[in-house]
Amino acid sequence: MRRRAVLLSAAGVLLAAGCGGEPSESSAFVEPAGGSSSAGIPSPGSSSSAGSASGGSSTPDKSKISVPAALKFSGKTLDGKAFDATTLAGKPTILWFWAPWCATCASEAQSVRDLHEEYGDRLSFLGIAGMGGNREMHQFVKDLEVGAVTHLDDGAGKIWKKFKITEQSLYVVLDRAGQVRHTGYLDDLQLTRQVKALVA
Repeated sequence: MRRRAVLLSAAGVLLAAGCGGEPSESSAFVEPAGGSSSAGIPSPGSSSSAGSASGGSSTPDKSKISVPAALKFSGKTLDGKAFDATTLAGKPTILWFWAPWCATCASEAQSVRDLHEEYGDRLSFLGIAGMGGNREMHQFVKDLEVGAVTHLDDGAGKIWKKFKITEQSLYVVLDRAGQVRHTGYLDDLQLTRQVKALVA
């Protein structure tokens, strides 16, 4: 109960800030929205996964995996460590684009954490934080207890631009072969359905 109260308190503080606007100094990288939410997302083309489809093996043979275009990016974790997204190839992946001041993002944190705990051996979650400072990103992760998920500091907006993300909070859902299955907002039930479909 105490943990729940802390989470609700943190979410309440963020709700007061709201998600309707963006800090002006961080908005320079945001491109204008244009058309469909999945438009402009890199297509993996003919790339395919050689990961085993027979149930059970959660560790595909990396030497046989073709890296899809969607996972050809790199960044830095919140702690400044280099991160190469090609290491995610061969498993379904959910990219969570969030901002540290966003109340909607805060309300999603528990679902992300719970789904990562339950299905993290069969798919990857990657948080991609933008539109805020590194200190605030760290505080968000700490307050909402999503530290088990890897998060990248994309304050410069490089990865957000790659996926044509123009607002928070949005998900990009990639299947095992790196095909984009969904881009956009998902509520908790929709996110759970997406996860279960990916690992089925």
